[in-house]
Amino acid sequence: MKRLAISVGDLNGVGFEIILKAHDRIKQFCDPIYCINYTMAHQAAMLLDTQIPNDFHMMKVSGEFTIQPGHVSAESGRYSFDSFVTAIDLAVSKVVDGIVTLPIHKEAWKLAGVDYVGHTDALRDILKADAIMMLGCDKLYVALYTEHIPLREVIEHIRSEPLYDFLIRLHHSLKRSPIAVLGINPHAGDHGVLGDEERFIEEAIQKANETIGETVFEGPIVPDVAFTPRSREYFKTVVAMYHDQGLAPLKALYFDEGINVSLGLPILRTSVDHGTAFDIAYEKKASILSYMNAVQFHSRDDNTK
Repeated sequence: MKRLAISVGDLNGVGFEIILKAHDRIKQFCDPIYCINYTMAHQAAMLLDTQIPNDFHMMKVSGEFTIQPGHVSAESGRYSFDSFVTAIDLAVSKVVDGIVTLPIHKEAWKLAGVDYVGHTDALRDILKADAIMMLGCDKLYVALYTEHIPLREVIEHIRSEPLYDFLIRLHHSLKRSPIAVLGINPHAGDHGVLGDEERFIEEAIQKANETIGETVFEGPIVPDVAFTPRSREYFKTVVAMYHDQGLAPLKALYFDEGINVSLGLPILRTSVDHGTAFDIAYEKKASILSYMNAVQFHSRDDNTK
């Protein structure tokens, strides 16, 4: 059974409620170590009118503050970041086999003086590796070629060599085939009538498959048919050229089930694919489904190397 470090996310949100709700269930799949000190864990449990389980193993994270359910604060932002860094340290030092992260609030990180916009950016810098962001569930995963950049800049990134590098890194991190690579234009350019950027995508796919020695990647696939039932029966993994191209349909289909996976790193990190849900913080309404899937991903040997 794998040992996992759990970073608790923003304590003003739903993260700790999810942790306590799911504790007994995730013990079937892993040995969890929660990155939080007893004082903060006890305060959160009191707000939920419950107690910390006797087998709740914690790795101390320094600092204390008053939890304010549903509020953005620098204190909660700093604590969530410190919890995350503690989890990374445990993974790098091989104390744990991987990490699972609960949601942080980007504005709270900014108020706390944290220079990263999110978990993935922090992982890239701290671990000095080029992480791939993949989201989804066992029914369908979407890997993002470009992530949090303005839409007007996406076209500049559609070039053969960087896309080829991305596909090779994805292949080395993920044991799945076939993988659909989406076009960028409507109808995948319609043979140049609606844009010719697909020629770069075609070149990258061809070169990647030649390097691998088999047909792993297929495309460019017409984006507006890639998520139809027939396509999803064949492709369980999709490479999207930009954020909303992949995530809008994915979340429409599998919002409650989805997880976030950081591939291409020396450690495996998974996360829930939802936010802090400040509107229902400490109201005992939070779903544990995404969190359960994020934990179970670590036990799936067919997913990652």
